[in-house]
Formats: sequence, C-alpha cells, structure tokens
Amino acid sequence: MKRLLFVTLIFFAATATYGQNKNARAVIEVDGVCGMCKERIEKAAIRTKGVKSAVWDIQTHDLSLIYDERKTNLKNIQQNIADVGHDTKAIKATDEAYNSVHQCCRYRDLAVQEEHKNGGN
Repeated sequence: MKRLLFVTLIFFAATATYGQNKNARAVIEVDGVCGMCKERIEKAAIRTKGVKSAVWDIQTHDLSLIYDERKTNLKNIQQNIADVGHDTKAIKATDEAYNSVHQCCRYRDLAVQEEHKNGGN
C-alpha cells in the first residue's frame, strides 16, 4: 500500500512540474516611434493565441513577451506584428502593411524619427 501511494505521489509531482514549464519569456526588437505604435504592436502580439503578456518600450523598441510555447512561437508573434505594419529583426512588414499605419507612425521615415526625438508623440 505504501509503495502504491509513493508511486502515485511521484506521478503527480512529475505531472505538476511538467505543467509549470509551459510559459516562455522573450524580448524582441520591434520598430515604432510613438504611443499609437505601442498600442498597435502590443495588440497584435496579445491577439496571437498563446501570448499572455506583451509590453513594448517606446525608447528601447523592446517588446517583452510571455507566451505559451505549446500554442505559439516567436515567428508567429513576429508575423502578426509585421502584418499590422511593424518590422522586427526577423520579419519585415510588407509595404502595404507599413503604409496602412498613421502618418506619424512611419518609423522608416527619418523626418518622423527626428520629430519624435524632439518631443513629438
């Protein structure tokens, strides 16, 4: 009886440990310049099935992610971000997607970049 209890306990402990390792953390660089970009990037990431948290920093361009590796991967997340017009290191947005963002969000335009550096939002 003790042996059966011991084996059952080991089984449940192993199952609990396996279930805890499903969430991955990652930081990826995403191009953008303002608060509207932040909202668009975070929304595209969080709408990806399996993404639990997405926070983009305007200054560093870093998108901090928590996601379930069993449901998605970084490539899928980056593709969804590119689909709304923002480049990542791995996937560049199409011209059509990029041109769909608001004029003040055109991060590839040097004049827009300078405007945001000088206090524009």
